[in-house]
Amino acid sequence: MSQTARTPSQTHVAVLMGGWSAEREVSLSSGRECLKAIADEGFKVTPIDADRGLAAKLAELKPDVVFNALHGRWGEDGCVQGILEVLGLAYTHSGVMASSVAMNKEQTRRIVMRSGVPVAEGRCVTRETALADHVFAPPYVAKPIAEGSSIGVVIVKEGANRPPDTLRQIPVTKDGLLLIERFIAGREMTCCVIGDRVSDVIDIVAADHLQFYDYEAKYAPGGSKHILPAQIPDAVRREVQAHTLAAHSALGCRGVSRSDFRWDEAKGDLVYLETNTQPGMTPTSLVPEMAAHMGMSFGKLCAFLIADASTDR
Repeated sequence: MSQTARTPSQTHVAVLMGGWSAEREVSLSSGRECLKAIADEGFKVTPIDADRGLAAKLAELKPDVVFNALHGRWGEDGCVQGILEVLGLAYTHSGVMASSVAMNKEQTRRIVMRSGVPVAEGRCVTRETALADHVFAPPYVAKPIAEGSSIGVVIVKEGANRPPDTLRQIPVTKDGLLLIERFIAGREMTCCVIGDRVSDVIDIVAADHLQFYDYEAKYAPGGSKHILPAQIPDAVRREVQAHTLAAHSALGCRGVSRSDFRWDEAKGDLVYLETNTQPGMTPTSLVPEMAAHMGMSFGKLCAFLIADASTDR
């Protein structure tokens, strides 16, 4: 992938962080790590805690590049990307369309399926429908259509007589919809694309007291163990990598993305879960770990994203 030559000492980078989504604290953590790494690489860097006056702040600051360390709605779903396009500011990660589509799990499912990526059987239903009776025979997973970091995910266990009351807490779309998917047993796998390179695969093992790779497993120290490279058959590794590249390409992602999977070792089933267009950059995050395994330090990863930044993404 061609990149823009940007001399660190002559490049002013604004790091967007925080924001007002449910993932604010995660974004602040990512932003702090990126700020330090970008400064250590020799760039002039300014932090911006994004709020609804963001456009005016950026118009006044006039940075050369905007490093997007926001997570969740408004920062990861095409909204901020649209602002940056209007302002004509080069920015990192994916563009408006890819960001918007990848944030919507149902749209993502439809697109990646057409590229041969396997997904779990699923249905979008209203919360009332989900509460009235089981959409699928348990076990199944209920989740928001447009949230990240496993926020709002509910696993309905095998043997449950009725849908649990916790479904009432799942954020829904303006149409009142949430996503129900058949539960896929097995191991949690993840893989990333950096530029046009695909990483090795991580096998994620959540701490024993956790039900799955949830918010705590993602961000709490000791919440999960990352096995890199995953101890899996080479054929499964190649399949995960191929599907990761296919999803990245089908969604139109840029810079870096991370795709998550479940592998049922007993049945041999591999199922795609989602693609993250703004993967976490926190001390417990996966992409920096995979980048390091590829020979790319955290600072060099940030520098790559800065060099890759552009408009019309």
